[in-house]
Amino acid sequence: MFIAVIAIAVSVSVSLMPTMGAHATEYPTWDDVAVARNDEAATQARIAEIQELLSGLQTEATRAASESEAKAALWAAADTKFQEAVSRAKTLQGQADTANAKADASLQRAGQVAAQLMRVGGNDTTMTLLLNPGTADDLLYGLGMSQKVAEQANAIYERARVDQNTAQALTDQANVAQEQLAEIRKVAEEAFTQAQSASEAAAAALNEQRNNEATLQQQLVVLSERRTATETDYLAGVRERVGSGASLDAGEISLSGWARPAPGYITSVYGWSEQYGTSFHKGIDLGFACGQNVYAASSGTVVFAAEGWNGGYGNYIILEHSNGVRTGYAHLLEGGVLVSAGQQVDVGQNIARGGTTGNSTGCHLHFEVRINGETANPATFMSDQGIALG
Repeated sequence: MFIAVIAIAVSVSVSLMPTMGAHATEYPTWDDVAVARNDEAATQARIAEIQELLSGLQTEATRAASESEAKAALWAAADTKFQEAVSRAKTLQGQADTANAKADASLQRAGQVAAQLMRVGGNDTTMTLLLNPGTADDLLYGLGMSQKVAEQANAIYERARVDQNTAQALTDQANVAQEQLAEIRKVAEEAFTQAQSASEAAAAALNEQRNNEATLQQQLVVLSERRTATETDYLAGVRERVGSGASLDAGEISLSGWARPAPGYITSVYGWSEQYGTSFHKGIDLGFACGQNVYAASSGTVVFAAEGWNGGYGNYIILEHSNGVRTGYAHLLEGGVLVSAGQQVDVGQNIARGGTTGNSTGCHLHFEVRINGETANPATFMSDQGIALG
């Protein structure tokens, strides 16, 4: 077991590779793009630069995600060994406690035997018979019993000695297990810290990719097709396409007119899973900090907006879109519903703030997609719209 602990310690001690987020990457501005258009060589150089940046963003996001997954796997393995060690240590300690109690009882019984022998063997038998002939039968009976007790004494003392040795051996094992447990705990905690750091690095890389990829792609199109464009023109075009109420950056809205309802990793998947036992999970959960902005996944009409328990949804909003599609946003912050029924909203519009109301144990957004009244996997649906969740 000790070798396994060392192996894990070596595995998790590998330091994290630096991510792109560790230094400030400079991205071309729209002014840079406009200037480059006037020079063919500069245009080609900008195109090459943007392509390299796009490739780098994808590579870094993939690498960081793999690093995070690997660190998480190391932590899971270390944590499993720790939990197993905890169980073993508790079992050994329980056995040691039981053995010590048994040894104490054996010693007490041996002491009683010794006291009984002292009482019987401490008198002058002849003098007692002469002075008290009437007690002869009782005395002789007592002597007979003492003989039987004496015959059993060795066995009792031997049992007490064995019980003591057993108790000591189990106590020693329990102490060793506790010492090993401290080392295993340390390894598991270090593994968790590295997994946590790797997860944060992966999130940062993914956010950097998402926040810059769309703009870079559009700049690439402008340069490749020799268009005249500025950032203002680009964003104005997006606003015209998706609506003036949009409050997300243009890069976070897909060409099909859909947007991420909130950032964060998927903490609960859609459908049947061990996490929900016999219950069917009708959406996905996106974990984030309390108060996080929640956005309309697409333009539409608010058909439900209310605070309260709402059947476990807590503060809840439902939007109706085109083609029989509805989206739901649950567990919103107290006072965090920012729209009302009947209101028209634009894709990316800030409609709420996330919380943990209703049947919820932590701040997150429960996001649902329903097509003609039937739930669909939000991750798959949104992916088809050009939006990645989680």
